[in-house]
Amino acid sequence: MFARYKIILILALPIIGGQISQNILNIVDLAMVGRLGSVSVAAVGIASYTNFLAASFVMGLGAGVQALVARRIGEGQADGAVRALNGGLFLALVIGLPISLGLFFASEVLMGWLTTDQALTEQASDYFGARVLGSFFIGMNFAFRGYWNGISMSMVYMRTLIVMHVANILLNYMLIFGNFGFPALGVTGAGAGTAIATGLGTLLYFAQAYQKSRGLGFGTQLPKLASLLQVWRLSLPSCIQMFFFALGFTAMFWIIGQIGTNELAAANVLLSLVLLAILPTMGLGMASATLVGQALGRKDLTGAQRWPWDVVKVAFVVVGVMGLMFLFAPRFFLSIFLTDLDVIELAVWPLRMTAVMIIMEAFGSVFMSSLQGAGDTRSPMVVNLVTQWGIFMPLAFLLGPVFGFGIVAVWVVFGISRLLQALAFVVIWRRGRWREIDL
Repeated sequence: MFARYKIILILALPIIGGQISQNILNIVDLAMVGRLGSVSVAAVGIASYTNFLAASFVMGLGAGVQALVARRIGEGQADGAVRALNGGLFLALVIGLPISLGLFFASEVLMGWLTTDQALTEQASDYFGARVLGSFFIGMNFAFRGYWNGISMSMVYMRTLIVMHVANILLNYMLIFGNFGFPALGVTGAGAGTAIATGLGTLLYFAQAYQKSRGLGFGTQLPKLASLLQVWRLSLPSCIQMFFFALGFTAMFWIIGQIGTNELAAANVLLSLVLLAILPTMGLGMASATLVGQALGRKDLTGAQRWPWDVVKVAFVVVGVMGLMFLFAPRFFLSIFLTDLDVIELAVWPLRMTAVMIIMEAFGSVFMSSLQGAGDTRSPMVVNLVTQWGIFMPLAFLLGPVFGFGIVAVWVVFGISRLLQALAFVVIWRRGRWREIDL
């Protein structure tokens, strides 16, 4: 049993480290831009989330690539794993590049839709226009992430991500403030720095993949139509799921904004803490997807069935510690981000509810990723759409802005929707139809 936990941790810890480094990077970026003033902070916030929405569709390619790669590795077909990567990269380019260019030319109009403040619109447009040019690199990086995780080399993913983040900090320092002889570009420099760092990460991934896998066909030929169609068919549900997930958070902020400004500030901090708490479970979920896919490739159905249950035990311990801290010391964590006592009090009970919610998120993340690793990308898409858009959104709007029950009611509904989602993933896994999927 302990040997299985060791395998889980060896695979998951680099993924978790990479994701935590991303969260730290966001905080550092915000601190740098914060020196430019509140308008710049607001502009970067609006544009950053819009950029996430823009890139969300191609992010789903990572799940399809990882499922195929893990299955091929389990079957002993390393060249097949490389073909899946080639297909994912090609799709990321042909889908992501037109999106990036189109949004670049429409950046001013798009930001004008999101805010009526002229100064805010101008800065948001400058930042978004610079950053969105690198969005197609994100799709490629997610395809590479699926490949490295699928072949159990998640350390490559973590190392590359750390290099990207260090480069981003250095580029921001040079381009935002005009250090080392560079022009001071302000928020434009922040967007350009992030785009360049993302592209640097893509180049590093290409160099490492070429070094390791050129003999298996990496980068030596265009992917065949059959390979492209297989990656696309498997990735499309995840792409749709990721897009509506990003769109749903935009709608959630709009709903809470209808309740009040203090509630919106509280929700922003609460969701940041939720993300911080569940990052380890997301990393463990990716590890489970690889272990399940490789087991299925070896025709080890019993092993595939067991992996998520072992992984979720580790996830339960990790998030349980964080949950206890949120439950018994909510004001301490909230005061790190908030100074207004009224806003802190608004967020106390939602944060305590979050302590329970993240336990459910552990189950949801692990079993959702396990289904995707088995090749069932459609079920997670359907479950996410139903719970997020069919249950949470309408009930949150009715109980919050319409009936006036406030952010606590919204958070209760949020928790219920996440519970139903986690239960659905567990039920689908136990039914075992994923065993019949042929990749």
